[in-house]
Amino acid sequence: MRVGYIRASSVDHNTVRQLDGVALERTFIDKASGKDTIRPALDEMLAFVRDGDTVIVHSMDRLARNLDDLRRVVRSLTGKGVRVEFVKETTQLIHRRHNGQRGRICGQHMHFRVPSTR
Repeated sequence: MRVGYIRASSVDHNTVRQLDGVALERTFIDKASGKDTIRPALDEMLAFVRDGDTVIVHSMDRLARNLDDLRRVVRSLTGKGVRVEFVKETTQLIHRRHNGQRGRICGQHMHFRVPSTR
């Protein structure tokens, strides 16, 4: 399943542009500051996604408050077998499986795939 996550910095911020034109089966939207740790739609999305799903986010800064938060959220997702795609950075994060088992998610085990521009 292709799942979108959108975070707008304020209630009046336009959320439509973030994933405009991206085919999604379900979208979760938070309207909260990037500094805010309370993001109910993110928590709901984390509980909703399953192995084989793809989470699509406009950019890394829409998903996380800082690098540590980004690592935590991405590890949570990829540890469940969920692919994470960032539209702006044209980056996909997936969990590599070693010998059929899930490996630890850390720098050397996280796989970054940047699609070819051809």
